[in-house]
Amino acid sequence: MDFEHTSVMLNEAVDALAVKSNGTYLDCTLGGGGHAKAIGERLNADGKLIGLDRDDDAIQAATAILAKLTCHVTTVHANFSELDKILNDLHVDELDGAIFDLGVSSHQIDTVERGFSYMKDSPLDMRMDRRQPLTARDVINRCDENHLAKIFRDYGEERFARRAANAICRARKIAPIDTTGELVKIIEQAVPHTKNGGHPAKRIFQAVRIEVNGELEILADALKKVVARLKIGGRLAVITFHSLEDRIVKETLKTLAQGCICPKNFPVCVCNHRATIKILGKARTPAQAEIQRNGRASSA
Repeated sequence: MDFEHTSVMLNEAVDALAVKSNGTYLDCTLGGGGHAKAIGERLNADGKLIGLDRDDDAIQAATAILAKLTCHVTTVHANFSELDKILNDLHVDELDGAIFDLGVSSHQIDTVERGFSYMKDSPLDMRMDRRQPLTARDVINRCDENHLAKIFRDYGEERFARRAANAICRARKIAPIDTTGELVKIIEQAVPHTKNGGHPAKRIFQAVRIEVNGELEILADALKKVVARLKIGGRLAVITFHSLEDRIVKETLKTLAQGCICPKNFPVCVCNHRATIKILGKARTPAQAEIQRNGRASSA
């Protein structure tokens, strides 16, 4: 199996972890193994590298790529929401570092039968973990108009969410919507084209994908779980690709970096909240040279 995926901000992310040669590191979104491989190459025989991914294609590809490393490597087919159980099963109490590379992979987009792309006609699927029952077809054909509009608005920030939802509901009364091509045609007729907004189906497809995979529901909790596992001096790197992910990451880490979170009018602190992390520097974006090599990096 060919697994084509170019890791974004590879050196910047791994450098930010300040990898210790005998440390223990967790890649929560293994993908093709690019970031994990770069971390593993900085570890010695005493170092430990653990990689999680909900996509079985990713696990197969990354396991093969990481097999040549000299450090201890464990790959697990699992969602990062399960990281506490997995680390407990592996008897790993603390981490020296962890990384999240969020969003959909190039392999998932480019593999036609996975149904992630609005550029190619395929069955409506969009599951990152093909063991789960819920598919994009289920969301599009079963959710009522109000629910669809909410999904498009909340997860796609789509201005014409109601119009798109109404068009989908009218179309499926005639026949079920089974393919990405059918969905794209409906959206193109319902959502106006804009000069700078990209393809009219872009935001709708993002929203459906997030709904199918529950991507945002588990993110804040997973970040907190990882931070709780970090040793003193341990580091966390997170790569996001759209404003919804970015907002959750920033708000979660900001709260973890705060001391007292009581309302400002309280005379004394009653929350007993203490900062558990320190945010190092400002968020970074890919260099122009990387964007030229890999256009998909522009969203990071």
